[in-house]
Amino acid sequence: MPKPPDKRLLLISHHNSYRIAPYIKAARNLGLEVTIASEGRHSLVSEVANGIHINFDDPDSTLEIILNEHSNRPFAGILGSDDQTVELAAHAALSLRLPHNPPQAAQCSFRKDLARAQLALAGCPVPIHCLLDLTRPLDEQMAGLPWPCVLKPLNMSASRGVIRVDTETEFVAACDRLRPIIATASGDFEQQHLLIEDYIDGIEIAYEGFLHHGVLNTITIFDKPDPLVGPYFEETIYVTPTALDDELQQNIKAVIQRACDAYGLTTGAIHAECRIDAERQVWILEIASRTIGGDCARILDNRHFGIEELAISLAIDQPVEVSLPDQARAVMMIPIRKKGLLRRVEGLLEANRVEHIDKIDIIIREGHELIALPEGNQYLGYIFASAETAELATAAIREAYEQLRFVTAPVFNIA
Repeated sequence: MPKPPDKRLLLISHHNSYRIAPYIKAARNLGLEVTIASEGRHSLVSEVANGIHINFDDPDSTLEIILNEHSNRPFAGILGSDDQTVELAAHAALSLRLPHNPPQAAQCSFRKDLARAQLALAGCPVPIHCLLDLTRPLDEQMAGLPWPCVLKPLNMSASRGVIRVDTETEFVAACDRLRPIIATASGDFEQQHLLIEDYIDGIEIAYEGFLHHGVLNTITIFDKPDPLVGPYFEETIYVTPTALDDELQQNIKAVIQRACDAYGLTTGAIHAECRIDAERQVWILEIASRTIGGDCARILDNRHFGIEELAISLAIDQPVEVSLPDQARAVMMIPIRKKGLLRRVEGLLEANRVEHIDKIDIIIREGHELIALPEGNQYLGYIFASAETAELATAAIREAYEQLRFVTAPVFNIA
């Protein structure tokens, strides 16, 4: 029998995270054994069911379990797979003196209100913002607000609950709509407060990079060719390489480095979202201490590099070399336009025949309910393309999407 790996990685993750499989594959490519820490005692995924079983609502006992496991057989690194697990991973790695971000910095990377406060104190370019307390009368808190402005939950992802409002009437309606959405958030404070910030008009980009000993390194910048003007902010197409000039790219990196310093982030993957206004000012919308979400990371894959491998290598302080694809690549997160039960997807054969299309993955199965933004936080799937230029890859994505038809049935709520 082959000898088991000498080193192992602890991956802290929710048991149903889509990130588990790519992280397991990446760890094996690096010669590491993976132990999953989750709440999935009864999971059908063997790596989860056979892993460490913890309670995310009891961090003290969870940390004790991790430390005991380490004393039996040490971990070479600890990694949180998602926004909700990076802080716990930071606490555990700190206790074991493994590469880590400070726990407070990790917390800032997924709590929008704490992040805004840190960035503003450091003089970083962030939109004017304030907290809204939903337990208090709204009319007392609307005075002096900029119009338009954007309402955001404090700790949700995938644009869930993000709404642009242009008037006081829209503001009140949006708050009423957001109350049941944030009722599912973790923490009483998060269930009672929203972030309000000035709407920044301009183009939006995503930045993928990593920190090693506090120094920011760029992997790529994704252009978002579809305008994101609201009222909801569904992500659609990401394309790389960027069309931005070198000076602006260097400015984006410098702004994000300053923001990472303000958070206190020092190691690991970084995913940032920024807006660039007409005066070329770069505004920070989000900096997460994790890799890009969804299956979008697959557009960075090649035979020599995967972004999960990079994240793991940083967690064990042995960073691998970044190697990007030779061709331009694009991905579309297929948006949910209408609520309903998915009956079938038509036009897949025609869409796959479009030149430069690599593959189309439909991840929501027939019979499942489709929930659009702002309540929803899912995509129907992904369309991937590669070509000689970013323009060709983007055009292929759009042509393939036009071939698809999503047949739905109405959802009947029985009281």
